[in-house]
Amino acid sequence: MGYVFDYHDAIAYEKWLNHQRECFGTGPETRLMLNMLKPFRGETVLDIGCGTGSSSLPFIELGLDVTGIDPSTYMLDIAYKSIGNRADLHRGVAEDLPFEDNSFNYASLFTTLEFVEDPRKSIEEACRVAKDKIFIGVLNRYAIKGIQRRIKGIFVKSIYNHANFFSIWELKQIIYSLLGNVPIYWRTVSRFSSSSKIFNIIDQFGILQRSPFGTFTGMVVIPVPRFKTRPLTLKYAPKQAADAITGCAGSIRL
Repeated sequence: MGYVFDYHDAIAYEKWLNHQRECFGTGPETRLMLNMLKPFRGETVLDIGCGTGSSSLPFIELGLDVTGIDPSTYMLDIAYKSIGNRADLHRGVAEDLPFEDNSFNYASLFTTLEFVEDPRKSIEEACRVAKDKIFIGVLNRYAIKGIQRRIKGIFVKSIYNHANFFSIWELKQIIYSLLGNVPIYWRTVSRFSSSSKIFNIIDQFGILQRSPFGTFTGMVVIPVPRFKTRPLTLKYAPKQAADAITGCAGSIRL
């Protein structure tokens, strides 16, 4: 199951999230997700690891049909308070999604892989239930901020003590091993400063989003269906037999 957020984790996360909204409004990570997915109103999306509903809300505001799933009842309680009946919320784990194949247009894993027990299985399940695109958003292993978080976790108790950080190359390796050479594209958010709106705007420049060392990595996977085929048995009359039959028919007509 991986790490499940308890009550104190959920409250601390919500406080941090509210502070981020006050500083920046819609975060650059969320904008990156929407710009990469380019969803349309009325389409369906599964938010895997929806938490307090912060990653589901942008989809709701765009008019998508949103389903969220999370293993933490405390996180889901907060999600119910913030988004109410505007999304269909479930309790469950990323490695075993209770949905049929190709049930959604999109699946999103927004800072979810860091806390699951089996990242490979989680991605496989996301690809199973989504038919158009899968978005994977992770904290970059090789970003300066990611390194700082890991070092800080040695001395101070933090939620990041339970997190697994991923690089772009690690994610691509997992995806290719599961799906073969499918289309993948990625962008990053650097988060130069957590308190400057100017840097927040600069961070949206295309050339900066192509840095493999950005704090947050967004990756979109387009699953390509693969079919197993088997040869069909063709039935036909041998040439000599066909000639004999024709000759016999001719003699009868005479």
